[in-house]
Amino acid sequence: MAQRYYACPMAGFSIPAAEHSTIISWGKSREKDAFECMLEQFPSGPVAVVSDSYDIFKACKHIWGDKLKERVMERSEDSALIIRPDSGDPAQTLIEVIKILEECFGCSLNSVGYKVLPSYLRIIQGDGIDLNSINEILEKLSDEGWSAENVFFGCGSALLQKINRDTLNCAFKCSYVETNGKGMDVCKQPVTDPSKGSKRGRLSLRRNSDGLIETVERGAGKPQEDMLVTVFENGTILQEYTLDEIRKAAQIWEEDVSPSEHNKEDNTSLEIHQKLIMNGVH
Repeated sequence: MAQRYYACPMAGFSIPAAEHSTIISWGKSREKDAFECMLEQFPSGPVAVVSDSYDIFKACKHIWGDKLKERVMERSEDSALIIRPDSGDPAQTLIEVIKILEECFGCSLNSVGYKVLPSYLRIIQGDGIDLNSINEILEKLSDEGWSAENVFFGCGSALLQKINRDTLNCAFKCSYVETNGKGMDVCKQPVTDPSKGSKRGRLSLRRNSDGLIETVERGAGKPQEDMLVTVFENGTILQEYTLDEIRKAAQIWEEDVSPSEHNKEDNTSLEIHQKLIMNGVH
C-alpha cells in the first residue's frame, strides 16, 4: 500500500491482522460475526485478531472459547489464531486471557514442564511493550507455569527512541459506518482501559473561540467550520500525497514550540503557544 498510494518502497510485511475499525464497524452486537469473518477470509496461514474492542475477557470466554470454538480448533499449527489484547496492564491482562483460553481449549506440558496452549492458538501482546514490560510479562508467565512460546511480542520503535503516536496519545479509529444505506455511530470501549475509548459518529474539526482546535462528534459540527479535507471516499483517492509530504507536514520544528523573539520572557504566551501546537497535533 505504501508503494501504490504513497510512492514509498515497501518497509516490511505482516501476517493478516484485524484492527479495531475492522471489528467495531460490525457493531457491538456483531463482534462474533466480525471475528468469524476474519477466520473465513484467511482460512490458511496465521491470522491475528484484536479482541479488546469491548471486553477482552468475555470475547475469549464466550466468543472464541464457545461460539467459535470449533472453528478455532479446526485450524492447524501453521494457521494458528493469534488473539490480541490491546489495553489494560499487559502482564495482568495477558495472564487472565491465557487462563481463560486454558479453561476453554485446554493445554499440554512441554519438555521442561511448562504449560502450552494448543498449537492452533496463540496470543500477541503489542500494547505497552518495551524491554522492561517484556521481562515482567515473562516472569509472570513463568511464575504461573506457562511457557513463553504461547506469546508473541510486538514492539517496534519502543526499542529505539519510542517517539510514536502514543507520545501524544494520538490514534485514528473508525467512528461511523453505513451499511445498506443505514448509518451507525461506532466506537471502541475496552473494559480494561476506558481512557482508550474512541470518538463516535461523523466527526468535524474546528477552531473554537479560544483558538484551540477541537473535534465535534456525532455529526453536530457545522460544514463551513470544518478544517478537514476529504482524502478518500467510496474507493476513490481525492487528494494525492507522498509519504515524504506527509512526514514533512507532520514534523514539528523547534520554532513551533519555542517563543518568538518578542515574547521570550513571556512565559504565559509560551505556554499558550505550546498548548495550541500540541492541540493542533492531536
